[in-house]
Amino acid sequence: MQKTFDPHAIEQHWYRIWEERGWFAPAAGKRDANYCIMIPPPNVTGNLHMGHGFNNTIMDCLIRYHRMRGDKTLWQPGTDHAGIATQMVMERQLEAEGKSRHELGRDAFIQRIWQWREESGGNITRQLRRLGSSLDWQHERFTMDEGLSQAVREVFVQLYEEGLIYRGKRLVN
Repeated sequence: MQKTFDPHAIEQHWYRIWEERGWFAPAAGKRDANYCIMIPPPNVTGNLHMGHGFNNTIMDCLIRYHRMRGDKTLWQPGTDHAGIATQMVMERQLEAEGKSRHELGRDAFIQRIWQWREESGGNITRQLRRLGSSLDWQHERFTMDEGLSQAVREVFVQLYEEGLIYRGKRLVN
């Protein structure tokens, strides 16, 4: 036994074992009940903060409770592209390089966002793992994934056709 506790080594070791054994994945439960939480996706524009830690702790407690009850349980992770905030970060990076998004063009600009998402989003998932969050990483999503983007487009078209989305000259929250 070590004389001093090294949480970094121990926590990473056990978390890796839990993931490898599939303990965070939904499994056939003893009961017919299903329980699912989709993580409110943190933005890829930064690091997790105390609010994320608090929120994730509550969700993790609920998920673990339902797993212990024998429910088929999924806690689905994901990150959000954060639209305008991400665009601003990318434009600042380009400006530092003496470029603009207009010079780059739409496709190249979006490609840069995807590259940056891999870097920044990866940091967020590492932080969630370090918290010990029992998320099912096999089902991780990103708000710009094609399936999610297609669903959003379909809903916006439907809402527009129903007259619930329109352009007006007034402030909205």
